[in-house]
Amino acid sequence: MAFIEKRELLNSQSVERAITRITHEILEKNKGALNLALIGIRTRGVFLTKRIAQKIEDIEKVKVPVGIVDITLYRDDIGRTEAHPMLQKTEIPFSVTDKTIVLVDDVLFTGRTIRAALDAIMDLGRPRFVRLAVLIDRGNRELPIQANFVGRELPTTREELIQVQLMEADGIDRVVLGEEKK
Repeated sequence: MAFIEKRELLNSQSVERAITRITHEILEKNKGALNLALIGIRTRGVFLTKRIAQKIEDIEKVKVPVGIVDITLYRDDIGRTEAHPMLQKTEIPFSVTDKTIVLVDDVLFTGRTIRAALDAIMDLGRPRFVRLAVLIDRGNRELPIQANFVGRELPTTREELIQVQLMEADGIDRVVLGEEKK
């Protein structure tokens, strides 16, 4: 799918401010970092998770456990598309049982990715709480999923696309609105 950029919605400073705000909200809701763990959804959710974890360490002077979840086998469209999914490793080197898990992703749209991630996490244990942090909430849910921590709400039409670009993958931090090239 080719992406045609229409306009930049967030620049690097806006992205940084949003991540900082999310971090402070997580710590406030959790009353610190006690019993807290972060799990990023591959791919850009992982980069955001690591940034939030670093900010928590800077603020609280503790390292919170960080994990990575691959949702490929939990997707509800497996077998419905021609493309063969590429499996990647889920890396959660801690018990999720009785922890407050903050699941992190870049964009919340239909809710299907989050549902798949929840299924994957529940297969590993029973967290005390699972909360959701997203950089961008673009609306248009297909499932009843809501983020607890949101960097920015950017309502879009179903035809519009949001692309989050992060330094770790793209060499720049920004969020752009676009459309699919026909």
